[in-house]
Amino acid sequence: MDIHKIILPTPYPIGDVNAYLVKGDTLTLFDAGTKTQEAYDALKWGIRAAGYAMSDIEQVILTHHHPDHAGWVDAFPNAAKLGHPYVDHWLRKEPTFLQYHQAFYRQELAYQGVPEEIVEKIIHVRGELELFGSTPLTGFINDGDTVPGHPNLVAMHLPGHAQSHLIFYDEDKGIGITGDMLLAHSPSNPLVEPPIDLSMERPKSLVQYIDSLKKMYKLQLKKLYVGHGPEITDVAAILQERSDKHQARALKILELLDEKKTVF
Repeated sequence: MDIHKIILPTPYPIGDVNAYLVKGDTLTLFDAGTKTQEAYDALKWGIRAAGYAMSDIEQVILTHHHPDHAGWVDAFPNAAKLGHPYVDHWLRKEPTFLQYHQAFYRQELAYQGVPEEIVEKIIHVRGELELFGSTPLTGFINDGDTVPGHPNLVAMHLPGHAQSHLIFYDEDKGIGITGDMLLAHSPSNPLVEPPIDLSMERPKSLVQYIDSLKKMYKLQLKKLYVGHGPEITDVAAILQERSDKHQARALKILELLDEKKTVF
């Protein structure tokens, strides 16, 4: 598989984010950076360095909906745009979804004992909305689907870090394009997010993430092309390390909750 890595700047503490140009029956870009001018310039020149123009991209596939990955879908108006159905809510930015999103966090933060004045500061996400793309998906990818134009790449839904998170793996070659599921030098934090069914029931993201680590372990992949930082080749060791750390942290938090009245 011909995979070309493109490193894009972000305004976030995590630093640069990786996009991957993959040549197959379809020329596909996996992830599209944050919607800033700096990221656009890096993306354009990265694609050019691989021997292509922006207009040559036939398909953009998003690993998940976070803005450092879902920004520059707008730069490819003629390409197919694919991802988990949940991603589409963030690209469309419909008022009903944004209102639901805020209502969900108001409920959860109040339940965790967060004072009202702090709740209001936390829930406002509009400052980040401009960093997302604004072009809706043209199609969806679900768990078990084969990637169009890449018959050996299979999608697996692995929530925890993001409810929309997909990885794409080639079992025969032992490689995967895995977004933020596992990073070499920093943890992939499980995040409290609204559920994909848009109900008000909070997903247990840490439980999901540990389950996702176990599913990835069973794939026995040998090399991961990840969302931030260098590729991972000691996959099994890092998977085990992260699982152990999250289990230990969970037990520590449980111990603290015996002493405290609220999460806050």
